[in-house]
This record gives sequence, C-alpha cells and structure tokens, in this order.
Amino acid sequence: MGYLTDEEHTRISQAVAAAEEHTAGEIVTVLADRSDGYSDIALAWASLASLLVLGALASFPDFYLGLLEWAFNLWGHEWTPRYIFAVAAIAATAKFAGVYLLLLWDPLRFLLVPGIVKTRRVHHRAIAHFKVGAERRTHGRTGVLIYLSMREHRAEIFADEAIASRVTPETWGEAMADMLREIRHGRIADGMIAGVRDVGVVLAEHFPRAEDDQNELPDRLIEV
Repeated sequence: MGYLTDEEHTRISQAVAAAEEHTAGEIVTVLADRSDGYSDIALAWASLASLLVLGALASFPDFYLGLLEWAFNLWGHEWTPRYIFAVAAIAATAKFAGVYLLLLWDPLRFLLVPGIVKTRRVHHRAIAHFKVGAERRTHGRTGVLIYLSMREHRAEIFADEAIASRVTPETWGEAMADMLREIRHGRIADGMIAGVRDVGVVLAEHFPRAEDDQNELPDRLIEV
C-alpha cells in the first residue's frame, strides 16, 4: 500500500512543474517505504542472543541443569559432556530461531537497527536512485534528487555535477528542515512539496530557466 493518494501524487507533480518553471534545473522526487530490509541486523541480534545463552549456561551450569532436572523429572541424572553439549546446542539454536522470527516483525526490527546504520543505508540507497534517475540525465547536468525513506525517518538531497560545483550541500538545509517539519506531523505530501519549493528557489537563483529549456526528467513522484 502506498503512502500517498493519487491526488497527493498530482499535487507533488504540480509542485515540481511549478518549481521548474523558473530554473533550468530538473527535480526528481522519490518516496521509499524503506532503504533496506536489514536482514543482516536481525541475524546479528539473533546470533548475539544465542551467544548470551551459551554464556549463561557456561556461567551458571548447576542452576540451569537443575532447572532441566526439575522440569523433566530427571532427578539424579548424570550430565555427561555429550548431554551438556546437546543442551547447549539446542538452547542456542532455539534462542537464535526465536529472536530471528521475532525480528521478522518490522516495527521491532527497525527499532533495533542502530541509527548510524539507518543513516548510511539511506544514504547509499539515495545515491543509487540518484545515479539511475538524475545524475547526468540532463543536458546541463542540472538534476536534483529529493529522496525520502519512511521507515528510517530520513531524507537526502543530491545534486548533479553542475549544481554541486556551485551549491554546497549545506545550502539544502532549509529545504530539508521545511520538508521534515511537515512530515513529522504526518503531512508527507506537504513535506515533499515544501522541499521541492525550497530546492526550486535555490535552483532558480543559480540556474535560471532559458527560453529554449526543455523538461528532460519526469515531474511525477516515484514511490517505491
């Protein structure tokens, strides 16, 4: 299910078209549900959980073996190394599988992904979209990508070579702030529109529209 209605898609497309009326720059907007599945993070947490189980068994063997004897009516059972290793293997495997299955639930998995990991993955996915959808796709290399990743609550703005040579990344700070201010209140479309508007102002200042300028990139929002 998408985050936006058809009417909201249309509003964003109209905002892009309006911004490009005053600049030779081309604005591409991408709205992503997530930038990564983070299956490796789930595996890492499951592995850590299984190691903690082994550590607990190694630290308090009498306690846990006593629990097993009580639970399964094994009074006086002789715990040979074979049995002990079997118990450890079963416990570690069960804990690994349990934690991994639990982390298949998206809200919990994304909650346990470190913030720096989210930031890096969003950054790399935004670069991938930029290379495909905006970089060197225009005659004057004046493409700009606005990328929003919903699950990670992060956004990126990338500019093509001609723009990046004249506009520092910090210049996009106001556009980013205006966009995220709306999105934090659940107004995703309004946030994207605010970002497009601010980016358009910067582009119009540095790359005013020429009379023979043509629309080289689609105005529509790409929702993935």
